[in-house]
Amino acid sequence: MATLKLENVSYTYGKGTPFEIKALDDVTLAVREGSVTGIIGHTGSGKSTMVQLFNGLERPSAGRVLLDGEDIWEKKNKKKLRDLRFRVGLVMQYPEYQLFEETIAADIAFGPKNMGLDEQEIKVRVAEAARFVGLTPDVLAKSPFDLSGGQRRRAAIAGVLAMRPEILVLDEPAAGLDPRGRDAILEGIRNYGRETGATVIIVSHSMEDMAAYCDDIVVMAHARVVLAGTRDEVFAHADTLSEVGLDVPQITHLAEMLKSAGACLPASVYTVEAAVAALTELLR
Repeated sequence: MATLKLENVSYTYGKGTPFEIKALDDVTLAVREGSVTGIIGHTGSGKSTMVQLFNGLERPSAGRVLLDGEDIWEKKNKKKLRDLRFRVGLVMQYPEYQLFEETIAADIAFGPKNMGLDEQEIKVRVAEAARFVGLTPDVLAKSPFDLSGGQRRRAAIAGVLAMRPEILVLDEPAAGLDPRGRDAILEGIRNYGRETGATVIIVSHSMEDMAAYCDDIVVMAHARVVLAGTRDEVFAHADTLSEVGLDVPQITHLAEMLKSAGACLPASVYTVEAAVAALTELLR
């Protein structure tokens, strides 16, 4: 698998114009290999700009983006960037609007075909990617226009998974979905990481999603990283999260209230599942 790092990276939109905005300001960040890393922050914090730097969609104004220790812009050429984007797969917000083939299977197969794979390998990858996102074989023969919004979102994500990226980056993959749809997509993404060993990076505005699906969390504010570490390490800094307008998950507040009322609960309860397990053990 691959390692990904930002080293003193800055990025400025509209540089030299009256509309100049610094989206990233001297950011250094190492993504732990094989982890599910969540990036969270309010709109304008720099998180979406960061993920576009990961696979070369944008070039930093200063600093370096390192893949396996090599600056991705050191030898600028189209083939290198093309290979990079197979290795670092990026799913932008609302990817379902990018579906264009006659069938879902053909859409998922688009990336593997561009990789030059043979037909048998493409079929294997389409089936595998569909399984990760929960699309049944009968859906693959349908037109994107015959599917629900949630199914189209899954199909679009599957199109990136079919390329088997070593690093999978997703910008708000569950935005606009109902709770069941959110859980299905995020669970499938986590399973992809576990089964393949890939590094997964998820941008979200939901602390509940961060708590349920991520191993590590990066907190962005004002174009900088203000917190980075394991889930427990980051959530232990509730005061810092509050200062940047974020918070620990709601279930954690409930656990704190129960502890203050005398319930002997663990120090860290960040998910509903963890709260159920802790309360079940307490009631025994």
